[in-house]
Amino acid sequence: MSRAPSPTAELARLLAAAEGGATVFTGAGMSTESGLPDFRSNGGLWKQSRRFEELASVDALENAYDEHVEFYRWRIAMLDGHTPHDGHRILADWQRRGLVDTIVTQNVDGFHTRAGATGVLELHGTLATVRCDRCGAEQPARAFLDANGTRCACGGKRRPGVVLFGEALPAAVLETAWQAARRARLFVVLGSSLLVSPANLLPQAAADAGAPLVIVNHDPTPLDGAAALVISARIARWTRCCADLSSAACLRRRQPHWLEPATAGGSRLEVSCPRQPKKSSRPL
Repeated sequence: MSRAPSPTAELARLLAAAEGGATVFTGAGMSTESGLPDFRSNGGLWKQSRRFEELASVDALENAYDEHVEFYRWRIAMLDGHTPHDGHRILADWQRRGLVDTIVTQNVDGFHTRAGATGVLELHGTLATVRCDRCGAEQPARAFLDANGTRCACGGKRRPGVVLFGEALPAAVLETAWQAARRARLFVVLGSSLLVSPANLLPQAAADAGAPLVIVNHDPTPLDGAAALVISARIARWTRCCADLSSAACLRRRQPHWLEPATAGGSRLEVSCPRQPKKSSRPL
């Protein structure tokens, strides 16, 4: 009786079979591994204080601007104490090697770009920049932290470059993400509960178009049943499993006769990354 393939071997096979047509979709689980808080978990920002959620809104921008500024200055300053982790760097490496075509993210920390990825589709905007609500001029987010950093030269008010409650996702970015999902030969979800619309419709669109769906998340998601591969792990464990995956997948692409036909009919392999000894007790 043959053994089931390891998660990394199966993902390597799927990446190679996609021939550079993989789209990766990341959620809060990528950010929390860098030490940033998420939003909707029991310890997330929205659960810590209802006021936080209220301040992340168009209403606060218009009617409680000083508090809105204080909240986002705190969030922008928080990024200085955190950095991209190996998972961000692995994805950037896969993109450089031609294994990944498009990276789509729900996160606003800008860590994919800081890790070296290009053309990242940031569905909810980014905390890396602020812009004027009158003329639209953008500035690096650090400008927002200055004493006079909330006012633009035109006299308008500066605001964070994120999508606030009460605003729609940027239409051009969302449309580009839809196109990437529909043309994907493989769609990989990393660290997302797939509960937030309309972003959570992207993996379904990819699957409907025939792309194998891979989901890596600590908790179950509504699309696990539609996935070809489910890896039940936190991103840190997945990163350790995949540290050498890019070179392995490139090797397989050079020898395509090694590949078996891609799984059809929505069959599903559910696996967990093996535990490995921790190299240190320092938090990720």
